[in-house]
Amino acid sequence: MTTVTRIIGIDPGLRRTGWGVIDSLGNSVRFVASGSVNSDGDLDLASRLVQIHDGLDAVLHQYQPDEAAIEQTFVNKDAGATLKLGQARGVALLAPARRGLPVAEYAPNAVKKAIVGAGHAEKGQIRVMVKVLMPKATFESDDAADALAIALTHAHHRGSVVGRLAKLAAG
Repeated sequence: MTTVTRIIGIDPGLRRTGWGVIDSLGNSVRFVASGSVNSDGDLDLASRLVQIHDGLDAVLHQYQPDEAAIEQTFVNKDAGATLKLGQARGVALLAPARRGLPVAEYAPNAVKKAIVGAGHAEKGQIRVMVKVLMPKATFESDDAADALAIALTHAHHRGSVVGRLAKLAAG
């Protein structure tokens, strides 16, 4: 008997952290919810990170996912911005991990390739393909669409990821 696995995809950002929740059963996926957690740019960095954590924790509490998938950070030319994004990503990794969820990580190009078929796809292409793959999906921002794409990527790859994690846990 196969059970439904609820997956949350998280697209970390300091201003806006996108999230998307799907249910996966074999090769079938169903949209559950999506949105974003926003931080107040007028606050200090530590307070903004608390806002991201508390927002994600509320989403995790509400939707009770079984697994989480997070996009890896890419390094850009602004080292300060990359460092801040890395800190927001750390919070995005921490929130599901504190709830005992397995957390998978995917490179941005791997997500684009899994969803669009090309590793250098544009944001608009991701939005269109998320709607093609899940016609009932709704999202108000690129961050939420990206988070759903991350969740879909994990649903597609989770068998191999879960298998590797189980082998590692078994020692």
